[in-house]
Amino acid sequence: MRAMLITRIVDLKADRRPLELREIPRPRPGDREVLLRVLACGVCHTDLDEIEGRTPPPRLPVIPGHQVVGRVEEQGPGAGRFKVGDRLGVAWIFSACGRCAFCRSGRENLCPDFRGTGRDADGGYAEYMTVGEDFAHPIPQAFDDAQAAPLLCAGAVGHRALKLAGIADGDSLGLTGFGASGHLVLQTVGRKYPNAQVYVFARAEKEREFARELGAAWAGDTGDRPPEKLRAIIDTTPVWKPVVEALRNLEAGGRLVVNAIRKEDADKDSLLKLDYAADLWLEKEIKSVANVTRADVSEFLALAAEIPLRPEVEEFRLEDANAALLEIKERRIRGAKVLRISS
Repeated sequence: MRAMLITRIVDLKADRRPLELREIPRPRPGDREVLLRVLACGVCHTDLDEIEGRTPPPRLPVIPGHQVVGRVEEQGPGAGRFKVGDRLGVAWIFSACGRCAFCRSGRENLCPDFRGTGRDADGGYAEYMTVGEDFAHPIPQAFDDAQAAPLLCAGAVGHRALKLAGIADGDSLGLTGFGASGHLVLQTVGRKYPNAQVYVFARAEKEREFARELGAAWAGDTGDRPPEKLRAIIDTTPVWKPVVEALRNLEAGGRLVVNAIRKEDADKDSLLKLDYAADLWLEKEIKSVANVTRADVSEFLALAAEIPLRPEVEEFRLEDANAALLEIKERRIRGAKVLRISS
């Protein structure tokens, strides 16, 4: 089969083609696993974090990709939850131990043995992949393959971030950064909290225009001040300046939810500009999003189909994965980027 592989840790500023296209053996499903013929796979900033070494894979080479939509091609021994031909999704959570206190309490995203799809196990930048049947999700018929892909990470992790934000209907919510996750969160808020006002902070005017198209009450640059202080803000950027600016825009007792697995170091000195009295005092909170649980994914897929959400996607061929990654690196984003692998 064809696959795009991470073979080395690189800086995309120096190496603009970090993934290698190779012909490799098709995997075989093990106990209680299914083999998927991959139809589409979303492209995520976390893929950049792997390639550039902020959350490096434990082994190389590895096939990245954790927003995978595919059809069951074959069942491994003991697998019976799905049948051949079923359309399934695979998210960032590839597996967890199921035994620790976190797993037993529904917080498997914090499991010490959490394994990420496309980092700790081969993912979806390939024509086939295997996954444990308990970590695969039926895809609602409301979505085509490309639309479904970003729901599995950008959507599901945005859903988790929105839950952690703790807002109520009528509250004000800020979204810092407006890419794949932000545009899905904005649409979700419009359905779940129809009286909430959403304020979007984005560097590019075209991103701000897109936010207004989707119903944002206001959209400005990262350092702009919204018309009111906000109850909560979700940050989906890979950098630090938006964190500092977001804290300044929170009301007393407000909460900042940082929705990123890793932050880049280029502007880390922005943290030195934090002023305790102005930015952190009055019981403001900072909370991070760590991975997703299976419940997050299944809940969000059902909610997305009910609304129904309409993800905006830009499709690339498998062999053009490097170009898609580079556009994310350079913040050329409107909605989500998806690799179309087969039909």
